[in-house]
Parts: sequence; structure tokens; C-alpha cells
Amino acid sequence: MEFPVYIPLGPWRIHPHVLFETLSYFIGFRVYLWTRRSSGMPKLTSLQILAGTILGAALGAKLLYWLEDPAATWEQLSRGHFLWGGKTIVGGLLGGLIGVELSKKLAGWKPSTGDDFVYPLIVGMVLGRIGCFLTGLEDHTYGVATNWITGVDFGDGVSRHPAQLYEIAFLLGLGLLLFPLYRKSRDPASAETGYVQGRMFQWFMAGYLAFRFVIEFIKPTPHPYLGLNNIQLACIAGLIYYAWLMTRRGKREAEPAAEAAHAG
Repeated sequence: MEFPVYIPLGPWRIHPHVLFETLSYFIGFRVYLWTRRSSGMPKLTSLQILAGTILGAALGAKLLYWLEDPAATWEQLSRGHFLWGGKTIVGGLLGGLIGVELSKKLAGWKPSTGDDFVYPLIVGMVLGRIGCFLTGLEDHTYGVATNWITGVDFGDGVSRHPAQLYEIAFLLGLGLLLFPLYRKSRDPASAETGYVQGRMFQWFMAGYLAFRFVIEFIKPTPHPYLGLNNIQLACIAGLIYYAWLMTRRGKREAEPAAEAAHAG
């Protein structure tokens, strides 16, 4: 296979990264429209939250990318193409999360909206990673050299970990594991059965951040932070946040049950 793998479309040959990134946004959004629940959210509030999500994701993806190699970023501050030429999924997810929470607070909307985004995100990320893989060395998302049977030669004679394919496999497996929570989140009586809205999204984020923390050890990127890289630090921060969030909500769920048992 010769990389990048251009996709023929009539008289044109489309770059795989451009094609699959476009598909990831388009199809992911269509999945969101198809699977989202009716929440009664006013249209203006919905637009405000959407704007906050997009802005937060864009800023988070860029800021975390700039921290990949702080020395290089500092040296090339005057080169606009360097500063604008990269992004990270982890930064986008965490930045989008911050954007959602801030915009919800400003709009005065309290119900959780995260569960509706899990499968659209998984579909979009899988499609995006297909494009990353087919792009090859240009995309800089491959792993280090390896003798494993899974190794892929991206065109320079070196067998490397196809980290993109590992991520696709993980996301598909995570999607299957989360399906029982998806069904509970769609059950009108979910509150009565003990399901807390937003829990599915929390497990999705915790699972993905844990995966990215581990797989970053086989990425040929700088690890200037005591042997860790920028993405791993962000993953640690995200995992601490979700551990605190799920523990706090778990305590809130347990308190009414304990009071009911005591009263009985």
C-alpha cells in the first residue's frame, strides 16, 4: 500500500485526511440528530451551548497541541503556519467539555446533555482515525517502530505501531461496552431505576482518556514533562476530574437510599 491513499472520486483524487475528517463531522452530526433525546431545550439555549462547545473544542485542541513541544512553540511563535497547523483530539474533547459547562451555566440550563454526544463522538472519531491511518507519515499519528505482527510500513521501510488502528478498535469496543448505559439513558423511567443522566458520557470520557494515556507511550512525540507528554498530562487532569465527579454523584445517589432505609 502506498501512503497517502488517495480516494478516487470521479475525475478527482481526494486526500484521505480531508475526506474522512469531513465525513467525521457530517456523519457524526447526523448521528447526533438521529439519536438525541427530546429535552425541551429552547432553540436559543441550544445555539448558545453549541457555540460554546465549538469554541471550547477549537481552543482546547490548539492549546494542547502548542504544549507538545514548548521549546519549539516558543521558537516559532512568529511562524503562523506552525501555530495554526495542528490540533489534538484530547484537547478538543476537554476544551469542548469546558465550553459546554460554561455555556450551560450562562444560559441557566442544568440538565445533563452529555449522553447524547457519546455515539456521535465515537462515529466521528473512528472516521477521523481512518483518514489519519490512510494519510500515513504526513499525519504524525503513528506509533514507534515495532517488530509486532501488527506493524505497518507507511512507506519509508520502517514497521511502526498503527496507533490509529488501535484507537479505532478501542473506540468500537468501548461503544459496545457502553450500550447497556445507552439503553438506560433512553429509558423514561431511568431516574427510578437509579441511572443518573450523564453517567454514560462520564464513562466514555474516562475510558478514552485512560486509553490515550497508555497509548501515548508508544507515540514518537516529545515527552518533556517528567517522561510524560502534553496529552498524558491532560488525560491525568481529565481522569482526576471524572473520578471526583462520579464519586460525588455516587454519594448523592446513596444519601436518599440511606435516608429511606433509616425511615423504614
